[in-house]
Amino acid sequence: MHDTPPSVPDFTQWPSFPFEGDLRVKQLDDPVPVEPPRKGEGLRECTACNAPDDAYIWVGERWRVRAMDRPTGLPMVLILESRTHLDLGDLPNLLAAELGVMTVRLERAIRSLDGVARVHVNRWGDGSAHLHMWFLARPYGRLQLRGTFLSLWDSILPPISEAQWRENLALVAAWLAEFGGRPLAEPPRIQWQAPSSLLAQSAAADAAAAAAAAISVIEAAEEIPEPAPDANSGTDPNGDTDIDGDIDGDTDTGSGTTHSSATTDPTTGTTTATSTGPATERTTEPATKPADGPAPDPADATDADATHSRTAAAGTPPTGSFSTSKDVPTAR
Repeated sequence: MHDTPPSVPDFTQWPSFPFEGDLRVKQLDDPVPVEPPRKGEGLRECTACNAPDDAYIWVGERWRVRAMDRPTGLPMVLILESRTHLDLGDLPNLLAAELGVMTVRLERAIRSLDGVARVHVNRWGDGSAHLHMWFLARPYGRLQLRGTFLSLWDSILPPISEAQWRENLALVAAWLAEFGGRPLAEPPRIQWQAPSSLLAQSAAADAAAAAAAAISVIEAAEEIPEPAPDANSGTDPNGDTDIDGDIDGDTDTGSGTTHSSATTDPTTGTTTATSTGPATERTTEPATKPADGPAPDPADATDADATHSRTAAAGTPPTGSFSTSKDVPTAR
């Protein structure tokens, strides 16, 4: 006689349930006699204990706060960890009291961000024996995301922009640093770009963001009982563009080709050499003076000097120059 699968629970009809269509409940496996060790138990190394401080956005004497390695669908997802390798039930009274203070403090910091309505605080601990508390920010106005399925929606929603994500991390780290500790998250750097390259850079950034596979709360290694493969996919190119729009950042100097020519005045017999380069044109003094020719007219020299003086007084701006007050915005 075959077992009758259980009926679908009522919460599949809730507005916050992220799936629809025909669903069926999996068959429940038989219980195992001995559960496998978590990370940090037995001979398995602890990821949190081996992580350096620079992998976190804020560090203190007894607590550290870290984020996911890239933006996800929620405005903010953070993890509060103890420095000491203890689980929740193993905390001494001092750390237990500080855990309450840190929970309230971090919840307030995340809730102060723009576009955050609520902060969900969760603790699972089936993947790691090191205490870690999850803080999930629900977007303001997204009523369908209310309740217990927020962690599922995190991997369904499109990721937020990396610039907004890094700015949020820096704000939370600075908020926590007001009470002590050291903030390690910094706001995104402003990358000035030539106007002609803005469209190309924006398209490249959008393509890279779409290609990157976001790691959500459910897919995090700390909550997966079995070891997960490394999800790092390499580093993303910087893609900076300098002020003249060159991708390589070099300064254009021209081809360097120089053309020379010589002309002779049939009246005076004076030979003039002319050299023309990629950016300048120069005319030299007469190369030879005829022995029997007439002397130069002083009036011609006076006119030439006057012309040279007017040109020097007016000045000629260099090729490719730009005004810093118009072309390059000033950072505020």
